[in-house]
Amino acid sequence: MSYLKPLVAAGGIALLAAGFAPSRADAAECGTDDTITIANMTWLSASVLANVTQTILADGYGCNAEIVPGDTVPTATSMLTKSQPDIAPEMWVSTAQAIWDKAIAKGNVYKAGDIFGDGGVEGWWIPDYLAEEHPEIKSVSDLKDNWKVFTEPSSPDKGRLYGCPPGWGCEIITNNLFDALGLEETYELFSPGSGANLKASIARKVTRKEPIVAYYWGPTAVIGRYNLVRLDMPAYDPEKFKCLTDKDCADPQVSGWKKGEVAVAATSELKEKAAPVAEYLSKMQVPNDVVNKVLAWGDQQSASPEDTAAYFLKNFEDVWTKWVPEDVATKVKESLS
Repeated sequence: MSYLKPLVAAGGIALLAAGFAPSRADAAECGTDDTITIANMTWLSASVLANVTQTILADGYGCNAEIVPGDTVPTATSMLTKSQPDIAPEMWVSTAQAIWDKAIAKGNVYKAGDIFGDGGVEGWWIPDYLAEEHPEIKSVSDLKDNWKVFTEPSSPDKGRLYGCPPGWGCEIITNNLFDALGLEETYELFSPGSGANLKASIARKVTRKEPIVAYYWGPTAVIGRYNLVRLDMPAYDPEKFKCLTDKDCADPQVSGWKKGEVAVAATSELKEKAAPVAEYLSKMQVPNDVVNKVLAWGDQQSASPEDTAAYFLKNFEDVWTKWVPEDVATKVKESLS
């Protein structure tokens, strides 16, 4: 990586890989000398959080902490059936609700906390410069009368709403919201084709300072990097939202998105054998705007998850030092210097 050589924050990983075990004193501070496994999911925020957790446990608590491959459903399934991995710092519960419910009922997995301060957020977004230029567009209900703002050269008679990528659950919700708001006469509901295409469309529009309204979710690099503003929606209504998730919804009505439950998931065995680690996990939470900023930096720099984790630890001490005792925080800081 041209902009930055691997940081010392990754040193803990290298030492563990080389077979260096924590001292007995450090193991006692950790609570266990067993290896603690941390799920490394396939998207940036989850991977960054896995590396943050590994660094804090290894360098701060002296744990033998190891990152292992993961993804939402396989990790949830493995935690249910094998009580492994020990920690999943960013478990999107709604994506694996049935498996999660079984694990909670079984009692071998528990929710240590909510990793994002505002939970997972979905909605329709516009760039900040557009929100400033058009203060009359504050909510999704304002779109109908302001369709001319979002016209495209290829379709000047209608505005364009960039919808959710095909095949995703949000596609059905967006389609039903489109109908519920009566936008079919003045808007084209445009399918981006894929998540990558949706990101590219937003990037292109923002770079050119052009108008765009699009579905997106957060916290993500896109929200932070391109300074997107979420349009207001009514409060979440369980019955209305349930119909919005049904492709055959007969009478779609407007409801805000249900806030995504994103848990710090851990095994009950870890809680029992490593009380200091469990205490740390119970305090682990990052404000959404901080996550957006960190991911935006990582995206702009094409940074690895390890380097992005080090960036977070170096630049947002006011967030993570609240999770750990002072002596642990001091050790982590020393490992980054």
